Amino acid sequence: MKERAPQFELSYINQPSTYRLSDHFGKVIVLTFWASWCPDCGRDLPKKEQLFETMDKEKVELVTINVPGRERSPDAGKDYAEKFLNQPTLIDDGRSLYDTFGCQGVPSTIIIDQEGRVHQSFGDKDSFLDIVQSLGEIV
Repeated sequence: MKERAPQFELSYINQPSTYRLSDHFGKVIVLTFWASWCPDCGRDLPKKEQLFETMDKEKVELVTINVPGRERSPDAGKDYAEKFLNQPTLIDDGRSLYDTFGCQGVPSTIIIDQEGRVHQSFGDKDSFLDIVQSLGEIV
């Protein structure tokens, strides 16, 4: 039995509302933690953007989460998100959720199944193809 994903509610990086994980159960949720200075994120996030544009949004939800506790300046994540990201982007409370999910580096990707359980976690050394294959197992 897979463990339930930690429940959370975070603010969007560029709008006044909040995102509550439990409101989105029933879909597969892909969380990607990132920092603006990270070269691996610079390679990973454009691929996630392409996936976001082509995925069935009734079945899969892609959400990125900026980790201000890993940023070099307070506005770096917001500036990056405004320039490069169309998918929903949240802002962590320092690195609170990042640490709760046990992330070790950026980017870190967490796939949560339709029942709200962690299907699989990926670190900064895992390939985009591995993430897509894992996603395909449960969609």
